[in-house]
Amino acid sequence: MSVPRRHPDWIKVRAPGGESYAATKQVVQQLALHTVCEEAHCPNIAECWGHRTATFMLLGDVCTRNCGYCAVAHGRPLPVDPLEPRRVAEGVARLGLRHVVVTSVDRDDLPDGGAGHFARVIEAIHRRTPGTAVEVLTPDFRGVADALDVVLAAAPEAIEPGLRLVRREYPTAIGPVDLMCRDSEAVAVAVEVKRRGEIDGVEQLTRYLELLNRDPLLAPVRGVFAAQEIKPQARVLAEDRGIRCVTLDYDTMRGISDACLRLF
Repeated sequence: MSVPRRHPDWIKVRAPGGESYAATKQVVQQLALHTVCEEAHCPNIAECWGHRTATFMLLGDVCTRNCGYCAVAHGRPLPVDPLEPRRVAEGVARLGLRHVVVTSVDRDDLPDGGAGHFARVIEAIHRRTPGTAVEVLTPDFRGVADALDVVLAAAPEAIEPGLRLVRREYPTAIGPVDLMCRDSEAVAVAVEVKRRGEIDGVEQLTRYLELLNRDPLLAPVRGVFAAQEIKPQARVLAEDRGIRCVTLDYDTMRGISDACLRLF
């Protein structure tokens, strides 16, 4: 006697519908927003939109890359829409989101890969709904670290909770500090951002801190060394000098999830 095979409930996808789904769809359509849910043909759209949430996709719905595993359209994209930051922020407000995820197509046609647009969207969301946390899943920006600085400047909480930006590329006599911030206690924080954390990066930040701490309007200034990978020697040197090390998870910021969470 054969027993019919039963699949677990979590593998079944319910059909889209319901009041919350319809309300989310209406917001997306009225504000002419792009979402990963639609453009990438996500099978979980019914569940997410049913809870009045969505992952917003910036910079249009056409990607400059043609990845075989991705359902997003590829080709030559339209010019960047300068009003998109305001519309995304309005969508976040209408949906009542306290935590929002924004990502984008790859825009290799833009000099900064779209980093400046990301920053404008984050700033618009913070202005419209100040209490909303913004999670960014960025493209790789073709490996240009300066583009990541732009995004981190708009969302410094990715480095440390409670951190707020004072100025990007804060000037000193020997060159600019990547980010000058204030922490939750209003203490000045100088942040140096690198792809790879080497000893020379720690030495560079140390020189910045020596100069900055001479300024009575800023002192005391503490340092944060942020990088995707920090060499052991650099970490030991930084910690010996009182500099906090932060490892940036670039893959998470780019939306590449942990392999253990994947079905395939």
